[in-house]
Amino acid sequence: MQIVEKAPAKINLGLDTLFEHQNGDKEWNMVMTSVDLADYVQIETLRTNRIEVATDSGFLPNDRRNLAFQAVSLLKRQYHIHSGVRIKIKKAIPVAAGLGGGSSDAAAVLRGLNRLWELNLDLVTLAKLGLKIDSDVPYCVYSQTAHVTGKGELVRPLPKLPPMWIVLAKPKISVSTPNILRQVDYRQLTAHPNIDGLLAGIEAGQPNEIFPNMGNVLETITAKRYPEITQIKQQLLTFGADAAQMSGTGPTVFGVCRKQSRAQRVCNSLKGFCKEVYLVRPVNLADK
Repeated sequence: MQIVEKAPAKINLGLDTLFEHQNGDKEWNMVMTSVDLADYVQIETLRTNRIEVATDSGFLPNDRRNLAFQAVSLLKRQYHIHSGVRIKIKKAIPVAAGLGGGSSDAAAVLRGLNRLWELNLDLVTLAKLGLKIDSDVPYCVYSQTAHVTGKGELVRPLPKLPPMWIVLAKPKISVSTPNILRQVDYRQLTAHPNIDGLLAGIEAGQPNEIFPNMGNVLETITAKRYPEITQIKQQLLTFGADAAQMSGTGPTVFGVCRKQSRAQRVCNSLKGFCKEVYLVRPVNLADK
């Protein structure tokens, strides 16, 4: 049997970390949404007990270092499955970009195998399992606008965002998430984003309340090492974006616009400064 699952990229409209757990995991307070830049994950069951992963990207491992591989392995162990799986990933999401590509691929595998193996697990259960792979996987299981707390496993879906267009810009650098998170010093994290205000704006469907309350507490940490991030953010605002910030641990920066025509102008203007630029819209995987 074979199915294909869509694996959308994610962005962080709001990202805050409140403290560190004893095991080193961060306590998160985030607002995330998915966009229509997506990988496609083909999942095929095998009669052998092998796990095979292939991608059309030369930058990704095909062994247990790959999060999709880990997702298969996790479900096989957890539910004593003895059949094998072949995964083929068609990549569109840039690698190591702060857009959750690997996590979304893993979440797609969890959703797909839940169907193929008829495990009948709900999204809450899949999200808790996903946390064992990576802190972004639980959100990516849902892949719809949501408030994400705890270590990443508590996902509360939110209303759909009001109409907006998003320009993604990835500079020609790759960022290691573990390296950035190791640099977090909670004594120096003083400028926290207003997550409550952001949530209220989304609940009310008001861009005027959403855009001013966006923020990413990790942006200053990554931008200190990679000044291109600040430069691209400033260009997005100069060209007309209503708000702009870094996604995740970076390096991708995104700008949001109320109007498609302005977003298209911002996108076209930015292409002269940055090779990887995408014009996208928010998506809700539940609507597929």
